[in-house]
Amino acid sequence: DGLDLLGILKKQDADMVILDISMPNLRGIEAAVEIKKSRPKMKILILTMHKDSEYLRGAMAAGVNGYLLKENADSELFAAITRIRQGKTFVSPSLAEEFIEGWSRNCDNAGEPFRKEQLTNREKQVLKLIGEGHTSREIADLLCISIRTVERHRANIMEELNLRNTADLVKYAIRKGYL
Repeated sequence: DGLDLLGILKKQDADMVILDISMPNLRGIEAAVEIKKSRPKMKILILTMHKDSEYLRGAMAAGVNGYLLKENADSELFAAITRIRQGKTFVSPSLAEEFIEGWSRNCDNAGEPFRKEQLTNREKQVLKLIGEGHTSREIADLLCISIRTVERHRANIMEELNLRNTADLVKYAIRKGYL
């Protein structure tokens, strides 16, 4: 349980924790963010079944030191802990290879550093509706907000994601699975 872990870490002196992404109450990546806020030098290893590169990117953006797939834990756990304790990073080799190959094949923003998406739920709703082809007036009516608010959400999304126009918004929405 992520919340229990935070409580334990307030009382216990540890230099490393192993987290599961799918912990109840406070998921692993969110727990990692909270741990790094209060204890920036804490070493964190994510042990997970999630092979999705979005989880890996989110974990790395949260400041974790390692990402180990449970299916490889028997053969890689010792190496992961050793590397992390030496101040290095560890990613399950099978996932690292797949991630790099997929990124290099599909990256249409090569050279841009990864930024953790920080859209609000409302901005995500607006993005989805823009991607579906709705006008600002239609979006305002559907969400029961003013047109000006829709335009502000659109501007915030474009600024947050460094997008230039509606076509970029739509491409992003498709790439991230909002459509």
